[in-house]
Amino acid sequence: MSEFDGLVAVVTGGASGIGLATARSLAERGATVAVLDLAPDGIPTPLEGFVADVSNRTSVQAAVAAVGERFGRIDIVVNNAGISAVGTVEDNDDAEWARVLDINVVGMARVSAAALPWLRKSPCAAIVNVCSIAALNGLPQRAIYGASKGAVLALTFAMATDHVREGIRVNCVSPGTVATPFVDRMLAKFDDPVAERAALDARQATGRMVTPEEVAGAILYLASPLSASTTGTALEVDGGVHNLRVRPVTPAD
Repeated sequence: MSEFDGLVAVVTGGASGIGLATARSLAERGATVAVLDLAPDGIPTPLEGFVADVSNRTSVQAAVAAVGERFGRIDIVVNNAGISAVGTVEDNDDAEWARVLDINVVGMARVSAAALPWLRKSPCAAIVNVCSIAALNGLPQRAIYGASKGAVLALTFAMATDHVREGIRVNCVSPGTVATPFVDRMLAKFDDPVAERAALDARQATGRMVTPEEVAGAILYLASPLSASTTGTALEVDGGVHNLRVRPVTPAD
């Protein structure tokens, strides 16, 4: 028996990367997992795919309602869907600012709002938002992305406060740079993707990017009914970026 047996989890952006790793891990631990994605075709069994566009409230409401009606309950929501953006405040126009903030921040609010009526019925309701080290660290060429993840961090604390007395826990994970197709697409925008990838590996004190499975493990901890006293928390899974200050490696080391 697992603490996730009998629970129903919704994972947005669950067709690849952190979302897929999380969905698989939840299913392996006994949960029924609904993947909400723009293109959920081809996701592996036993995951269940539902088409959803987090930038469209009607689409989100329809998908969440379909999950609830099919499985009779929703206990866990993992707000993972998001997009990246490269550049300083000079490099992106108003349309790009609106697009990234709408998907990365308002998208989480849309999904959470649609799921709340179901979560209120659960004896162990949990929402886990995927934030980023960019929320509290100034990363180069990530102005919009950093702003969006700073908003996700604040949104997590606000939601945790609003819903704690309803028995709904809200937390977030703040990964470092994760080796996913999401990052591959971002790297393709640079003049030298190989050099940029090496820099991303070196940014972590561990000397490598975080894996999706490592982030999934943190998400499962926060989503677990065994973590009933953990709410309003940001859990860093960043290879030491936020707190460690290691010396540069030298031949003497």
